[in-house]
Amino acid sequence: MRRLIMTLAALLASAVLAQGTVGLSLSTLNNPFFVTLRDGAQAAADEAGVELLVTDAQDSVSTQVSDIEDLIVRGVDVLIINATDSAAVVPAVMQANAAGIPVIAVDRGIDGGRLAYYVASDNAAGGQAAAAFICDRLGGTGDVVELEGIPGTTAARARGAGFNAYLSESCTDLRVVARQTANFNRAEGLSVMENILVAQPEIDAVFAHNDEMALGALQAIQASGRDILVVGFDATDDARAAVERCEMAATVAQLPDELGATSVELAADLVAGEPVPAEVVDVAVPLELVTNPACD
Repeated sequence: MRRLIMTLAALLASAVLAQGTVGLSLSTLNNPFFVTLRDGAQAAADEAGVELLVTDAQDSVSTQVSDIEDLIVRGVDVLIINATDSAAVVPAVMQANAAGIPVIAVDRGIDGGRLAYYVASDNAAGGQAAAAFICDRLGGTGDVVELEGIPGTTAARARGAGFNAYLSESCTDLRVVARQTANFNRAEGLSVMENILVAQPEIDAVFAHNDEMALGALQAIQASGRDILVVGFDATDDARAAVERCEMAATVAQLPDELGATSVELAADLVAGEPVPAEVVDVAVPLELVTNPACD
């Protein structure tokens, strides 16, 4: 009898702790940034006592839409989406809306449907910080390559917009001689940069919309033997190590663990009965520029 009572008590405690289920639809887990975001989300879910269901779209819009539909069918209480494409996922968000499931966007915005929260770093400010750093290091003049992220993502749009706005307003003698997408991917960053190096005899700096592309570009630059400043975005472990070795000049540090944790904390509040905001609430997570003064 005592064993039965203890078992029932354990089951009751488990039921109390399991306050709800949160779905996290990630664009990819083939990028260390999003692995860290997932880990931060999981830590927050464990702390809050909610179950976290994570899916990996592998940068495929159709896969992500299918993932979201599956999470809706599984009856998650809140849905967190890191969009592969900010416009293409809108129909899936609207399905969640119709099912009465609150939706939170993390890191990348979503172009339609009803959102409760949008948790992100100020990507435009990060792009501006990268431009200001390059402008200062090059003395206000030079030729720059911009490696863009996945077309259609708000992160790529905002980082590029911030970068180019700073150049047009505050560093007009810094010229973008090539601008091409490498889809946030290291291998594509390598191949795209190899082609640009052949086409452009004068390059002073590269700004990549994320560290994976920056590290791929760095590999191509090192193979070419040319001396080119490289600035990335995300401050992944590999990028930080490259900055420490004076191979990359800088990276804009987001805090992916905090992005994940903040999203889940907000989701847990909704699960616990907090009212869903009538209009989307923007929640900013801070960022900073990571450099190595010893490399100057």
